[in-house]
Amino acid sequence: MSGAPAKRCTVVYATPERQYTRTVELPATATVQEALVSACCGAGIPWESAAIGIFGEPVEREHVPRDGDRIEILRPLQQDPKLARRERARRQRSRR
Repeated sequence: MSGAPAKRCTVVYATPERQYTRTVELPATATVQEALVSACCGAGIPWESAAIGIFGEPVEREHVPRDGDRIEILRPLQQDPKLARRERARRQRSRR
């Protein structure tokens, strides 16, 4: 790296079976996309298409993360949380 202060970020992706974690060292001006490219290890992870977040907050790939940020590759929801809560409430009411 060319004299610019570096930052370290962790790129994570989790499946029900396994969690993938890669720590990358980047130039201070590096973007989330550059962190993803640096961390890319294949493994069936949707590097190019998935939504991205930092500590659970959605961000664009052009966002510049800070030192120590956890960049998360987000999986799509299996079910809408509102629909799931309504269904649970309906089942509980029907048991009474």
